[in-house]
Amino acid sequence: MVGLNKNILRSIIILSYIMITALILSGISALFSYLNTGADRSSMLHTEIQKVAQYTPKLTWTPIQNEGRHMDNQNLTALQNDYLDAWYVKHIAYKTNKTAGIKDYYTDSARRHLYDFIALNKAENITIDATTLSHNPTLDFFSEDGQLAVITDRDVVEYKRVFKDHKLVLETTETATYKIVFLLEDGFWRIRHLVKENQATFKAETSKVETKSLSIKGINYYPKDTPWNMFGDEFSIEIIANDFKIIKQAGLNTVRLFVQYADFGKAEVKPEKLEKLKQTLDLAEAAHLKVVLTLFDFYGDYSVLDWSLNQRHASIIVNTFKNHNAIVAWDIKNEPNLDFESRGKSNVVAWLDAMIHVVKSTDTIHPVTIGWSNVASASILKDKVDLVSFHYYEDLDALDQAIKTLKKKIPNKKLVLQEYGISSYNGIWKPFGSSEEDQANYHKKIQDIIAKNDLEFMSWTLYDFTEIPKEVVGRLPWRKNIQEHFGFIRQNGDRKPAFKHMAKP
Repeated sequence: MVGLNKNILRSIIILSYIMITALILSGISALFSYLNTGADRSSMLHTEIQKVAQYTPKLTWTPIQNEGRHMDNQNLTALQNDYLDAWYVKHIAYKTNKTAGIKDYYTDSARRHLYDFIALNKAENITIDATTLSHNPTLDFFSEDGQLAVITDRDVVEYKRVFKDHKLVLETTETATYKIVFLLEDGFWRIRHLVKENQATFKAETSKVETKSLSIKGINYYPKDTPWNMFGDEFSIEIIANDFKIIKQAGLNTVRLFVQYADFGKAEVKPEKLEKLKQTLDLAEAAHLKVVLTLFDFYGDYSVLDWSLNQRHASIIVNTFKNHNAIVAWDIKNEPNLDFESRGKSNVVAWLDAMIHVVKSTDTIHPVTIGWSNVASASILKDKVDLVSFHYYEDLDALDQAIKTLKKKIPNKKLVLQEYGISSYNGIWKPFGSSEEDQANYHKKIQDIIAKNDLEFMSWTLYDFTEIPKEVVGRLPWRKNIQEHFGFIRQNGDRKPAFKHMAKP
């Protein structure tokens, strides 16, 4: 009986050994399979840097004519990805004075210099908020054994802010040339040396666009049933085509449309959204309407590490549609000055300046503007934009003088009254609000002011809306109800008295 128990125990031990060995071999096989299919370093090494669209500066390789071994596209892509990731983790390290991720993208000797620099900044309470916006690398050398590569990266544009004790002490945009030596370690390219060979202050050179012949008589547009969700699942060519016909027959020639940053996919712009936008532009062209396209709607971050993502987003959209006949102007962002308090005025203005350069360097033909929420902010970046746009929802009696004051500040550029209007709501949440007759009188009066001051104009908006998203005005019913009644056409499709004053007869 004892011998039988020993045999059973021996069998169990042997069987367990076989199972454990099989599991180990299976794990090793899975690891090799994982590595051979292009493992993502972030998940393999468990770093804090995930392989997503997190850093997308413009990168243009010089045609490959290096010394040594030929580098194929697969190796070149791997080198490029690891190089950009190295910049990204360095920017994070300098911003946070933490070293997470450094060891994955720099060799022992290179990371020691970074660690020393980070330690010094931490001791001095210095932080650096930076990003690069463009790279122009040349592959100089690739070793025969495939383990070493050398590149020269010219005209690298880098924006940076330096803070001491949380106070901004330096803000600059520089262009520089770098020489970089890479070693292939553990299947990944790590930087062995990175040397800055020269640097200079970057000066954005963009051409001015002539706007003297421009004539904008327009309206801000959303379909009645899908405000702020124009390119969603309920996108309808028939509805938009009919609305554009109404707008044209009312005596207008332009519509202002909005591209929402997240809805369109951020840096990874969604092809299906581009297709819907193209169809909309085609409909505008067919109706003989021009389009002012507002970018970055519902975007409010402005963090420097987001800039390369923002740049890629804008570049894709502008490059896709810059030759479309319907486009008349690019609007960088709607009412960015409303973010001054929460995000910091200097941060917002710096971001706007950078995005103006992105758009104007992508499209040199069409004018660029910014949709400021009031007259007071309209002169900000006046020398960078081609059209000066502002919104006005204040007392009409003060508008004429406000325009005259603005013209003195900016005598040489066209002014666009890009948003204006009045709600006809006077219900329970605002019993002493304006009536439809008041709304009609308002639009008649403001058209007189527009004509007197030779303004370009775009009213708000074609329809009364049935539902306003909470992201626009919040959840408070008195705010939502007022916002729902700015249209020239009622929710049931009937035209309000103000409709005849959409444009000056």
